[in-house]
Amino acid sequence: MMRCFILLVFFYITGVANAHGGTPVKVPDTMAERVKACIICHGAEDKVGRDAYYPRIAGKPQGYLFNQLRDFRDARRYYQPMATLLENMTDEYLLEIAQYFSALQLPYPAPEQIHMQPEEIKLAERLIYSGKPEKDIPACSACHGDILMGVEPAIPGLLGLSRAYITAQLGGWRNGGIMRGQAANCMSEIAQQLTDEEANAIAKWLASQSVSGKPSPFNVLSSELAHRCSQTILENGGEK
Repeated sequence: MMRCFILLVFFYITGVANAHGGTPVKVPDTMAERVKACIICHGAEDKVGRDAYYPRIAGKPQGYLFNQLRDFRDARRYYQPMATLLENMTDEYLLEIAQYFSALQLPYPAPEQIHMQPEEIKLAERLIYSGKPEKDIPACSACHGDILMGVEPAIPGLLGLSRAYITAQLGGWRNGGIMRGQAANCMSEIAQQLTDEEANAIAKWLASQSVSGKPSPFNVLSSELAHRCSQTILENGGEK
């Protein structure tokens, strides 16, 4: 994976040079130019086949993006290409990148066409909007907002993501936080309480929903959840 990533960057750079006959090109010093290495994976277009594991970052809350960048740089999340890109960047520069992508408004892909049995839909909607109190699982909407578009400044939305990506993230949390960061957090604790059937139903339902609206303000969180996830939301700056 790392070798492929380096080759992609190399081919992009050499391609630009070759397109101009090897003559040095004056590139404008803008954030849009600086983050072109990011959009090799996190591009504006939808991924072919909807099976890519690269999440959408355009329009995500600034605090969430900043803290994910910082966690990759500081090895609190595990993905070597991201760590390599960010290893020499300051907090101030990471914040600039986060500001750029949070303000970037791009069209969302159409919802995935996923067949679900009526009982799967009922299960997913119960977990997403009511939770499972007997297992101390809060509703997804309690943290991610009533319309599931996230909560400022650091909780991401759940819509507009592929089923493959959502499944992978839930799997990472449920299997000891692989690639999800060193420190335990409330999302990991919650995901580990889900059964395979519940996790699959949630991923299928979310990926099949249309996207609308914007992140909610922080004050929509209940005091109980704000306290429960305070380390994750406030200190680490968002769910991993």
